[in-house]
Amino acid sequence: MAEKEKKAKNVHEITIEISGDEWQQKLDETFKKVIKTIKIDGFRQGKAPRSVYEKKYGKQALVVEAVDSYMQDAYKKALEKFKGEPIIQPTVMIDKADETGVIYKFVFTTKPEVKIKKYTNLGVKKDEVKVTKKDVLEEIENLRKEYADLQVKEGKAKEGDTVIIDFEGFDGDKAFAGGKAENYSLELGSHSFIPGFEEALIGVKSGDEKDVNVTFPEDYHAEELKGKPVVFKVKVHEVKTKVYPELNEEFFLDLGLEDVKTKEDLEKTVKETMTAQKEYQAENKYVDALFDALLKETNVDVPHELVHEEIDRMVKEYEERLKMQGISLDQFYKYTNSNEEQLKSQMHEEAEKRIKLRFAIDEIINLEKIDATDDEAEKEAEEKAKKHGMDKDEYVKAFGGLEMVKYDIKVQKVLDILKK
Repeated sequence: MAEKEKKAKNVHEITIEISGDEWQQKLDETFKKVIKTIKIDGFRQGKAPRSVYEKKYGKQALVVEAVDSYMQDAYKKALEKFKGEPIIQPTVMIDKADETGVIYKFVFTTKPEVKIKKYTNLGVKKDEVKVTKKDVLEEIENLRKEYADLQVKEGKAKEGDTVIIDFEGFDGDKAFAGGKAENYSLELGSHSFIPGFEEALIGVKSGDEKDVNVTFPEDYHAEELKGKPVVFKVKVHEVKTKVYPELNEEFFLDLGLEDVKTKEDLEKTVKETMTAQKEYQAENKYVDALFDALLKETNVDVPHELVHEEIDRMVKEYEERLKMQGISLDQFYKYTNSNEEQLKSQMHEEAEKRIKLRFAIDEIINLEKIDATDDEAEKEAEEKAKKHGMDKDEYVKAFGGLEMVKYDIKVQKVLDILKK
């Protein structure tokens, strides 16, 4: 058995060759295994001689079986020779396979060289979080709008009111498909109908009947109605207006705020909630900016095999998100007039960025000798499990094991360094 190694940066080729008596012995061993599973006319199963087998199936058939049978042994020898740590599953190619021998070529990819110019003083600042009195009052007004009741009103409809109507659309004297509804609830000013329709109903009263003349937009989805002038015959049943709730205990209970008793309590609670939300958003934006700054300081040749693996993982993640919306990946391709190749192409840049960032973080962990103890991981898992309403062991399993919890702690320590 001959072995040789060829290196090119972080890609290493190990060649394992089996020939001569060793290969003949492996062919004999392979034949003894194969013949036990084959029935050849004129012979009891497993008793046909090799010459008869080769005549029936060809000599190359036995070579192919032997190549597959001893692939794992060749891989073990290649790994022993390599003595490195592959970061992805090695690939194997067969350079030669015949009666005289076989040549396996294993390609190992190791971690590439990572060079970081700097990872402190990155010039990134976190946005200041500020919630003003005006912000709070606007949010409270939005809550009142959300919980507003629609009540029948006398008099004319104005923008913001809701009209309950029957309508039917006509192209000339002919009613067109999809242009009819009864007891339809339409908020004036919502822009949910074609331009001009809602505006024409401002000023109507309960019991009114009105012809509304409008023209469909040129980009309307129905080909037969694009740019067409039509008339809608409309009958108004009711006009309703929004009545906003008072800032009282009944409204506070509707919001699920049992401890809020006064307007001032509500303002305080809303401010705290808005501040927490903005703080969360600012922190995420800050972390993203830090990572982007780190990537600009990092030089590394990202192995394309890792990028492809990451893209496959991203596609699966995307497929799971679509499933939660009741959409399959095939349906997505149909709706968007795209395919798997186009989706993967769109994900390529992000996948490469993720891999590069992973290398950069691991390099800082190595340079700073960052570690996470079992006690730290157990404590972190306990806190996170409690936060998510889970059992600790259940959380650790869902997270990918205690080692993944440790790695997450290390990443947080890297972030602390980046923030400096």
